Amino acid sequence: MKKGFTYYVVVVLVGIMFGASIMVGCSGRFFAKPNSQETSQIANLNQPVNMAGVSDARNTAIVRAAQAVAPAVVGITNKSYARDYFNRKVVQKGEGSGVIIDSNGYIATNNHVVDGAQELVVSLPDGRTFTGKVLGADPATDLAVVKIDATGLPAATLGDSDGLLVGEPAIAIGNPLGLEFQGSVTVGVISALNRSIEIGERKFKLIQTDAAINPGNSGGALVNADGVVIGINSAKISDTGVEGIGFSIPINAARPILQSIIEKGHVVRAYLGVGVLDKETAPKYGYTLNIDNGIYVVNVTIGSPAAKAGIKPGDIITKVAGNAINSVPDLRSFLDGQNVGSKVDVEFIRDDQPSTVSVLLEEMPTQALEH
Repeated sequence: MKKGFTYYVVVVLVGIMFGASIMVGCSGRFFAKPNSQETSQIANLNQPVNMAGVSDARNTAIVRAAQAVAPAVVGITNKSYARDYFNRKVVQKGEGSGVIIDSNGYIATNNHVVDGAQELVVSLPDGRTFTGKVLGADPATDLAVVKIDATGLPAATLGDSDGLLVGEPAIAIGNPLGLEFQGSVTVGVISALNRSIEIGERKFKLIQTDAAINPGNSGGALVNADGVVIGINSAKISDTGVEGIGFSIPINAARPILQSIIEKGHVVRAYLGVGVLDKETAPKYGYTLNIDNGIYVVNVTIGSPAAKAGIKPGDIITKVAGNAINSVPDLRSFLDGQNVGSKVDVEFIRDDQPSTVSVLLEEMPTQALEH
């Protein structure tokens, strides 16, 4: 037993010493200052190739587009305040993105980014921060304009979303998951155009893209390979097994809304002045509609265009200006595209008899809402 034990110790000690000698040798080999004449036996481990400038292979249209627009994409922090169980002040924060559309501090973003804010903090890519003010918001289209007190800012160029091609590059720039990832660039393609999406009681025509859009990207820019903004990123479908389905508000649709908010503080819309239900919404309000098509008029606002034209509760509107109307979103979508002061023919059924009246559309009062 003693010899065996002694042998074991000797072996271990020899092993340790041998190992130590190896380690010392390794340490000296790798950490000692190398001789200036010494080079690696593997060529790739020597000095990197000195490449003058950036090659055309790297300086792609995507790179140039990102460089052109990224300085105009900002972070927006929405702060609101509440009281906890112990009556202590608690700050609640949400973060999104925005696009500078004018060098004097006008920023386009989503309504849901600024909704309910008691304080807005706008963070520029250059590190500066400003207090933001909501000039106006339009929940119907999920658009808003924020103003900061600054001049000489880098403003993005707004393009033409009507000329988009399915399959062309699409670049999303924003702040996914907050300011920690500010200015992130993701790339995909235009997956589809004029996607009709119903959100609430409105129908939207949106750009579909597979460029990654995550929470925090909302309000950021969708850019084409020419480096111009073609959309305001707004939403994505998030479900098990679903990837790469994001949506952006076309810039041509957003432009007049943003302009109206800047000039008037709200969006000017034409309206009829009726409260209506369709087969889908009726059960929510305790109604059962036995109609094959059209929408049911529940009430008519006194003095509204519909009232002046003789439309009454109980009428079933089937067409407006020759367009079939079978749902509340159908009516709202049509009216959103009409000018105040225009005349439209409204076809409806009353007591099983078809009728048609001409309605002069007026501006929707600020608090009015077709529903």
